Amino acid sequence: MKFYHLSHTDLDGYTCQFITKHLFEDGYFVNANYGDEVTVRIDEILGQIEKRGDESYFLITDLNLSLQEAQYLDSRVKELENVKLQLLDHHLSGLDTSMKFDWYHLDSTKSASLITFNFFKDEKIEHLEKLINAVNAVDIWLSEDRLFEFGKVLMRGVDEAKEINRVTFLNEGIAYKHHILKRSLDFLKNGADHIAFDDELWKIKKSFFIQERNDTLDNLITGYILKLLKIKKELMTIYFRDYKGILTFGIQNSSIIGNAFLKAHPDYHFFMNVNSRGTFSLRADNKMDVSQMAEAVAGGGGHPNASGGKIKDFKEFFIYEELKSFIEELLKEKE
Repeated sequence: MKFYHLSHTDLDGYTCQFITKHLFEDGYFVNANYGDEVTVRIDEILGQIEKRGDESYFLITDLNLSLQEAQYLDSRVKELENVKLQLLDHHLSGLDTSMKFDWYHLDSTKSASLITFNFFKDEKIEHLEKLINAVNAVDIWLSEDRLFEFGKVLMRGVDEAKEINRVTFLNEGIAYKHHILKRSLDFLKNGADHIAFDDELWKIKKSFFIQERNDTLDNLITGYILKLLKIKKELMTIYFRDYKGILTFGIQNSSIIGNAFLKAHPDYHFFMNVNSRGTFSLRADNKMDVSQMAEAVAGGGGHPNASGGKIKDFKEFFIYEELKSFIEELLKEKE
């Protein structure tokens, strides 16, 4: 049975996946915030299920669905064979919808991660109980709970772990957040010292990115992202006229990473990074004038090696491949 898990984009949502990762190591994990992304991610998973044709388990956690979203999901699943559907949530805003579907489990007294922990109840996850209780305390704001302060540090640690863009690098982004959760277990074993955990959080984040030697966090992140780009560059390659480039989405420090990538890969002429609002930046290494490209693409401009602009009528993308197809079509139109 192939396991698929869609969860929210906060501490509680990622903790739900941290639980199921212990039970379904080779599962397919994605996350969604509320709004259009929920349906996009549902379609993504259903597309994977339909393509594979295997017996499947589709779990949704920490996301309350509207009646329209739930009806759509229910009808799509019924069209497929051998799909077990389960939703575990705690948001009262989903109460009316939950009463219409037997696969929609709602318990407003607990966090979604505690609901998930209790639902699967397995010896493989018993060691996570203290972590789950800490997440539960902060997620439903039990300020008198002895693990509340530890949960607060966890919440900031995971919610601010945005150094890896989850659209460009889906699996790596989840692994980074799970790394923080895993390292927190050591502090929970030793009395849940939230101050010690807070003191060490910077080092914990750095430890995920270290490859050969220690460095500043910025340099470690740059090295890590460059390694990912080297591995995935063929899938991320785009073209503008006779120039070859690479496309990223929402990368932090894109100027530093872009320049470093172009120096390491002299066969590439430009580096393009787009954000969720359609603003883009371009970098070159004296192999082309990206100010001309920025002007052609969106009436932008800048310098020959550093330019940018904003794409008109840009819509938000949640899946990298869809963004890439959009940009490729846009660049073809501007040739």
